[in-house]
Amino acid sequence: MVTTTWKKFVYPCWKPSIDNEGENSNSRGGDRDPDGSVDGLWWYKDSGHHVNGEFSMAVIQANNTLEDHSQLESGPMSSVNTGLQGTFVGIYDGHAGAEAARFINDRLFKNVKKFTSEDQVMSADVISKAYLETEEEFLSLVRKQWQTKPHIASAGSCCLVGIICSGTLYIANAGDSRAVLGKRERAMKEVKAIQLSSEHNASLASVREELRSLHPDDPHVVVLKHKVWRVKGIIQVSRSIGDAYLKRAEFNREPLLPKFRFPGTFRKPILLAEPSIFVQKLLPEDQFLIFASDGLWEHLSNQEAVDIVSSCEHHGIARKLVKAALQEAAKKREMRYADLKRIDRGVRRHFHDDITVIVLFLDSHLISRSSFRAPVVSIKASVGP
Repeated sequence: MVTTTWKKFVYPCWKPSIDNEGENSNSRGGDRDPDGSVDGLWWYKDSGHHVNGEFSMAVIQANNTLEDHSQLESGPMSSVNTGLQGTFVGIYDGHAGAEAARFINDRLFKNVKKFTSEDQVMSADVISKAYLETEEEFLSLVRKQWQTKPHIASAGSCCLVGIICSGTLYIANAGDSRAVLGKRERAMKEVKAIQLSSEHNASLASVREELRSLHPDDPHVVVLKHKVWRVKGIIQVSRSIGDAYLKRAEFNREPLLPKFRFPGTFRKPILLAEPSIFVQKLLPEDQFLIFASDGLWEHLSNQEAVDIVSSCEHHGIARKLVKAALQEAAKKREMRYADLKRIDRGVRRHFHDDITVIVLFLDSHLISRSSFRAPVVSIKASVGP
């Protein structure tokens, strides 16, 4: 039986084409633009092909400066000719500025390729080393700019990565972005949502326990403030790249803004940069993957998102997911979606966060062809000032 909630999200899919979702008429480019299209607060790439199938990407800006950055890279997974082909997806949800997310967007994939070249294989260890190398590079940049740009010490980013290589899926996460698999259940004739990423947010009891076990001498490592659990009473995520003031005691002082400083000192990083990593072989029943910043999951459940993707055409599906989240955000504030669309960035943040979505469709025939050579794809989302 089809539920009312399912109908609510899936009904728009039966339209023959996507209506203009832009916030204004100042549109640049089109669906055939290899670098994606910009329309007001939107950036999108409605469709394209990666080594293992098709993809769709979309971003909506809410902050004054877009703090979400993202990329899709498909082709060689090594900087030398190892023959390793695959697809890399990165979702970088920045906070306290876009500096860390922008830096990761430039460096992380390069570091993955570097360590894959050294090890001659893709692995969880390669991905972990790439995260930690990117972290050290960013902290080095913070140290260099500390006197002239102290705010950069407070900039950080959640970091969600998905890699498909040699028929194996790797999901790495530091922060609270999320990766969800759409898996076809043959017996039930439906597509089931399976969350693949572990989240690191102090709202979760398991995360609070981890923080307390790692810092047994600090009774204030996690604090309930205004009914929200926060690390040191400041930040919700417990893992990130950046946030130098919570990684190195030398940055927990002036000239950093007072709201990011806290009393006392510390000897080891309070936040971790090391990701949680999930690895599994892909199977024919694995239909697609949804990667998104927490701005999407604040308004849609895993199954609601999977229902939309499994019931709609591939073209423009990332935009459809973002629109469904925006409609829910408007409904929660008892307003019309049409009215929400008129709100400009900055003020828009009071209604929803920046939202980034990348959907990878999985073609089992392509995944099984390890020697297949597809055109190299490299796309980075870009919108706003």
